[in-house]
Amino acid sequence: MSSVATRVHLHEDRLLPSAPEVRAIAREIHAAVRDLPVLSPHGHVDAALLLEDRPFRDATSLLVSKDHYVTRLLHAAGVPLDRLGVGRDDLDEAEARAAWRLLCEHWDVFRGTPVAYWTTYVLTEVFGLDRRPSGASADDLFDGVQAALARPEFRPRALFRRFGIELLATTDDPADDLAAHAALAADPAWDGRVVPTFRPDRYLEPAAPGWADAVAGLGAVADVDTRTWPGWVAAMERRREVFRAHGALSADHSHADVRAYPLGDEEAARVYRDAVAGTATPAAAAALRGHMLLEMARMSADDGLTMTLHTGVRRGHHPPTTRRFGPDTGHDVPAAAEFTDALAPLLERFGTDPGFTVVLFSLDEATYARDVAPLAGFYPSVYAGAPWWFYDAPDAIRRWRDAVTETAGFRKTAGFVDDTRAFCSIPARHDMSRRIDAGHLARLVAEHRLELDEAVDTAVDLVVGRPREVFGL
Repeated sequence: MSSVATRVHLHEDRLLPSAPEVRAIAREIHAAVRDLPVLSPHGHVDAALLLEDRPFRDATSLLVSKDHYVTRLLHAAGVPLDRLGVGRDDLDEAEARAAWRLLCEHWDVFRGTPVAYWTTYVLTEVFGLDRRPSGASADDLFDGVQAALARPEFRPRALFRRFGIELLATTDDPADDLAAHAALAADPAWDGRVVPTFRPDRYLEPAAPGWADAVAGLGAVADVDTRTWPGWVAAMERRREVFRAHGALSADHSHADVRAYPLGDEEAARVYRDAVAGTATPAAAAALRGHMLLEMARMSADDGLTMTLHTGVRRGHHPPTTRRFGPDTGHDVPAAAEFTDALAPLLERFGTDPGFTVVLFSLDEATYARDVAPLAGFYPSVYAGAPWWFYDAPDAIRRWRDAVTETAGFRKTAGFVDDTRAFCSIPARHDMSRRIDAGHLARLVAEHRLELDEAVDTAVDLVVGRPREVFGL
């Protein structure tokens, strides 16, 4: 292969429509949003990363071992996760280089995937490296990243500013003391905005192993006796208030389903007692979770934290991998989901409440046009969340936009979320989203369904207006 063929660059028209007349329109729309700030209201970057501002250690820990988008496809190609450093923070240079080489040698498995797009963006735009990953280029790329990481402009805070991030939301356990957020906000050398997100999932799963111990620990942090149902409610309210005081904008929930189930006060107290004692039946525990979800919606209506619901995923599909490497290591799989009937009790109570906002995310594409868009198209409180995880990819975003917008309109969508642990991929993901939306809007202009000025205004609104409104920025 010639040396020319091994070089890569990002084409200025990447992801824009191929038809020349539509592409010209998309260029104009994209120009209006290309340099707008990044608003990231849902993600998994650790606040301590920016507080400590330590240099990133190596290319592998930064771009491979902690990114399950990358490791899952390599695992599918026969690469063992342990050889990629998954679950470890102590790789020496030789181990890190070997894992990086595995990525480069298997680069062909990423062809046509968003991982290839994001990684190419990071290598070329962030690190200025233009060689395509391969066995031949692996060491040079690793050395190039290493040399960059030794420079001050590649430390986390410098990259945060360079990426144009206006807001970064983390994802945090209700029992977290939020010390890193507090210290970061108090640091006179820091001028960015990083806020916590209230993520109470494990306290809403009475059937899960360790649930009783978890809620006891939550009670200790909140200084409330959580052996009773009123205690659980009070603990959640107190911790939400702490999160709000630290700038939190939303409460994020991810469960196997989003079924809301109203229980009477006495029944809720009884089932809760049984759950704490470990004697609740599976059906009763599921009903209690549904009632807890209703309580969380009630709290969001009261305190203004935007409620986000993620569903349609089977977590830990391969238990041996979970046991060895832990959660979030690439073996969660999309599953069927349903919103219309599941959320009926919740929306009956809060769907028209002016203080309530809920964003619906799904990994089941069948729900986009069938459930999510019609709900967002009626209830003032409901917004359609952007494609995430398996579907934060060009063609999937296009399908989502086609499925949702005709019924709900652009203004009832919530803006893009990058949902990433891979810090350096944040600008790549937002770049992708902006280009896809520019192309979608350009097609509407070309079909004389929108005027150009409307398309430009809509593109800007999708990037900055929707997240600011939906998340109360």
